Amino acid sequence: MSRADQAVSDFNSGFNCAQAVFAAFAPEFGMDREKALQVAAAFGGGMARQGLTCGAVTGALMVLGLRHGMEMEGKNEAKEVTYDRTLRFMEEFRKRHGSIGCSGVLGCDISTPDGMKEATHKGLFKTVCPRAVRDAVEILEGME
Repeated sequence: MSRADQAVSDFNSGFNCAQAVFAAFAPEFGMDREKALQVAAAFGGGMARQGLTCGAVTGALMVLGLRHGMEMEGKNEAKEVTYDRTLRFMEEFRKRHGSIGCSGVLGCDISTPDGMKEATHKGLFKTVCPRAVRDAVEILEGME
C-alpha cells in the first residue's frame, strides 16, 4: 500500500488529518506509528477543530521539520532549508486547495456548531479531507 493510500485509510478509520499524514512518514525517521499518532493528535481540524491551519498541512510540516530541521545550535542553514521547503509545500497545497487553512479548504468554519453541522451535512470530511490528506502526502513525496 502506498503512503498516500495508508494515510487516507488511516483518516477514514478515524484518525485526524494531521495524524494520517504524519504517521505515513514515521518509519522514515525511526518513529513508531503509535508515537507518531500521539504527536500529531492535537492538530486535526485546524488544531483541535478550530479551523486554523489544515491538519494535513501541519502533519506535513512536522515531516519537513524531521527531514530538514535544525537539531543543534548554530545549524542555521538547516533552518533556512526547512523554511524554504515549508514555503514550497504550502504554495503547492494552496494551489490545489485554495488555502492552507482548514476553514478555507472546507469552505466553512468547523469551529462553530453551525459550521460543523454544515461540513458534516455536506460530507466534507468524507470528500474534501481525504483529498487534502492524499495531496499532502503526494506533495511531500515529490519533495524527497
